[in-house]
Amino acid sequence: MKDDGYNQFCPIAKACELIEPRWTLLLLSEMWSGSTHFNEIRRGVPGMSPTLMSKRLKQMEVSGLVTRSANERTGEITYITTRIADELGPIVRELGRWAHRNVDADVTLENLDARLLMWNMRRKIDAEALPKRRRSVIEFNYPELPREERHYWLVNKPGQPIDLCLIDPGYDVDLYVTAELKAMTAAWMGLSGLKAEIEQGRISLIGDADIASRIDDWMVRSSFATC
Repeated sequence: MKDDGYNQFCPIAKACELIEPRWTLLLLSEMWSGSTHFNEIRRGVPGMSPTLMSKRLKQMEVSGLVTRSANERTGEITYITTRIADELGPIVRELGRWAHRNVDADVTLENLDARLLMWNMRRKIDAEALPKRRRSVIEFNYPELPREERHYWLVNKPGQPIDLCLIDPGYDVDLYVTAELKAMTAAWMGLSGLKAEIEQGRISLIGDADIASRIDDWMVRSSFATC
């Protein structure tokens, strides 16, 4: 008898055998958000080692959850979710909504990660609410973190995707956002209000008055914020 599963014919048991290995659903969620290359996907699961991620992606390929293809010219590897994986999408998102409604906010905010927060914030930024005819740069600063983890730059160039820089890109900064990491995470997740965090002094904005006044427009919150 196999010892690597539940050894039951129950469909729920079979589903768990497919998606239960640690990190599987988080990898799928990152790919559903648009990441298709190894390093992109890894930025969405910073607590996962490259070795384990490679192993898990291979398992997911064997299970039919992802397909792997290589560019013959560049050798670049691309990972794409399959139809059967995509059928899981609404179920996983509903699981997230359930957790957002029912898991205590203090428990959710026990595990803070500035890089993961900024990576997720980056893809939700609404470039249409930022200056359209020029480059705009927003620097986020989390003073309580070690120096090497403290600063992040969001760079918006007309006609290009929003870029997240971990090293100073050397551009003039339009808006400085200084925040307590817990406050920014709570505001972005919808566990508290952005306006309330600003009024309490846990988030401050210095710089371009127009960009600052429109922060509710360009800093689109997590999809779970409306749960």
